[in-house]
Amino acid sequence: MGQISMRRTAAHLWTAVAMVMACATGQAGAADAYPSKPVRVIVPFPAGSSPDIVARYLAGKLAERMGQPFVVDNRAGAGGMLGAEAVAKAPPDGHTMFFMVNSIVTMNQFIYKKLPYDPVKDFAPVSIVAAVPYVLIANKDFPHRTLAQLIAAARAKPASIDYASMGVGGAGHVIMELMTSLAGVRLTHVPYKSGALVDVIGGQVPLIFQPTTTAIEQVKAGTVIPLGTTGTKRLPALPDTPAIAEVVPGFEADGWQGVEVPAGTPAPIIARLNKEIAAVLALPETKTRFDALGIQARSTSPAEMAGVIAADIDKWGGVIRRAKIAFD
Repeated sequence: MGQISMRRTAAHLWTAVAMVMACATGQAGAADAYPSKPVRVIVPFPAGSSPDIVARYLAGKLAERMGQPFVVDNRAGAGGMLGAEAVAKAPPDGHTMFFMVNSIVTMNQFIYKKLPYDPVKDFAPVSIVAAVPYVLIANKDFPHRTLAQLIAAARAKPASIDYASMGVGGAGHVIMELMTSLAGVRLTHVPYKSGALVDVIGGQVPLIFQPTTTAIEQVKAGTVIPLGTTGTKRLPALPDTPAIAEVVPGFEADGWQGVEVPAGTPAPIIARLNKEIAAVLALPETKTRFDALGIQARSTSPAEMAGVIAADIDKWGGVIRRAKIAFD
C-alpha cells in the first residue's frame, strides 16, 4: 500500500508540474503573440502636459517596434486619480498601459481621504521611463531675479509672496512645501484646477514649479525667468540656473514618469514591455529628444521601479504629513 500511495503521490506531483509547465508555456506563447490588438495608453493628464508629451513619443516608438497601435487616452482630473482608476479596473492582459507620474502612487494616498485605487496593489510596475526635474519659474517682471533674493524677501515678509500650483497636493505644491520648510520661509499657496502657468506668464501670480518639459519652452520664449532646478546638479539645458540645493542645502525633488499595467498582467508580457521600452530609451533619437525637453531617460527593471516607489512613499509621505497637506 505504501508503494502504491507513493506512486500515486508522485503521479499527482508530476501532474501538477505538468500543469504549471503548460501554464508557463501558455503565458510565454501569449507574450510572443502580444500585442494582439491596439494598446490603450492611459495618461492621467491633459494633452500637451509633460507626461503626455513623453507618452506620445514612447507610444509611437512602441507601435513601430511591436506592430500594433499604442493609442494615448488622456484621462485628466482629480490629481491623476481618474486615469489611475481606469487602469486599475482594466483587464490585466497588457492591452492597457498606465503612463504615470510618481505623485499618483507615492503622494495621493497621504493627501486624499479615500482613493478609488490601491497605489501599490492595483498596479504592476514595468519600467521608469524618465527622470523629470522641475524648474521654479517666475513671471518675467518678478522683482526678485534669483532664488537667494526670493528667499531673503520671503524671510523679511513671511507669506507676502504668492505661488501657483496645479492643485492642493499636486507635485508643485508638495515640492514647494519641501523647499520652503528647508529654507525656513513661508509663501502663500494659490491652487489652480487649470491655467496656472498661463496666469504666471500673465503676471497674476508670480511663481510656479513646472516640469522641464514645459518650463524650458517658456524660458526660451522669454515669458518667464528660471530661479532654480530641483535636481542636485544644474541642467545642461539651463546651465546658468542654479540647482536649488546650491541655495537650500539638502533639497532634492526630481520627479519621474513611468509605465505600469493592471495587477495580474502575466509576467512574460511585463517582461516583453520592459524589454521594448528599454530598447526605445536606448535610441540616440530618444536622447536627443529628451535632452531638448530637459529630461533624462531612465530605464529600470520592474523590481527596481517597485523599490523607487517604496522609497518615494516614505520620503513624500513624511513631507506631506509635516506640512499637513490634505484635500477635503
